[in-house]
Amino acid sequence: MTSQPDAGIPRPPDSGAPRAAADLRVGFVGLGRMGWPMAHNLAAAGVRLTVRDSDDSVQQRFLDDHGGRGASSPADFADADVVITMLPDGSVVRHVLLEWEGGIAGAMAAGSLVVDMSSSAPTDTLELAATLAARSIGVVDAPVSGGLVRATDGTLSIMVGGDDDAIARAVPLLDVLGDPARRFACGGLASGHAMKALNNFVGAANYAATAEALAIGRAFGLASKTMVETINASTGRSFESEVVLEHHVVNGAYATGFGLGLLAKDVAIAASLAERVEVDAPTAELMHARWRDAESRLGGARDHSEAHQAWWDIELTAG
Repeated sequence: MTSQPDAGIPRPPDSGAPRAAADLRVGFVGLGRMGWPMAHNLAAAGVRLTVRDSDDSVQQRFLDDHGGRGASSPADFADADVVITMLPDGSVVRHVLLEWEGGIAGAMAAGSLVVDMSSSAPTDTLELAATLAARSIGVVDAPVSGGLVRATDGTLSIMVGGDDDAIARAVPLLDVLGDPARRFACGGLASGHAMKALNNFVGAANYAATAEALAIGRAFGLASKTMVETINASTGRSFESEVVLEHHVVNGAYATGFGLGLLAKDVAIAASLAERVEVDAPTAELMHARWRDAESRLGGARDHSEAHQAWWDIELTAG
């Protein structure tokens, strides 16, 4: 595949120079585990927020804590300069923007901007952008990494895709949500979502390989704690070994806050992307099968650190 990710997507008209975050009227959709602290940081920065969550009680609780305006219909987003989505996947993003009571995009003004911070498939992003461009609404994809801790303290890593003008308009908000030193300009539209899926594929492979080493070692008689300490002082170390295996598997906490189904979805996106660009990627194919199996056996709501329980009947907690 040789075409650029945003090839063929018409650009909406330039709506002027970037404005400070507090000068923007912002819609925020998705007040989940990550979305809530992100919206909290925007409210704390003085951003005028209109918020929406599918759970009315969650939405009301946020308004009680932070003020702002709640959305009961797409019309409540009519004055938004920017709408940020923080949702499970691209199909949900499409639903809220195009289908929910006619779709939020149907109420947005020409020249406004959607910033999708969800972990969406690149193909979904390109299709959505083509539809919104016809309405003169811009799109930036800006998925995040760093988990609940960095979402809370506003230091998320953000992988950004889109044209320069649209990104510049989003930057004042991205500066509130993430660490500018951890913000990566990945390229054209949908490149941020591609990068997020590939990053999580690498993390999933690291988890699977490390957990497999622990299972083999336990069967041989080695202690999980000893193995993890050794790996973390040696060349096999990774985020998964240093954080997930050490602090959530070996001690049995299983509380990273990142769902198994979400990681399985990201690995599937990475494998699909490899197929689309015609790259032979046997590791991606294997990880896709491995994490799909874990999700089918344990359920997508389980913490991703529990995945090993689907693969072996071997206890990996310290012993």
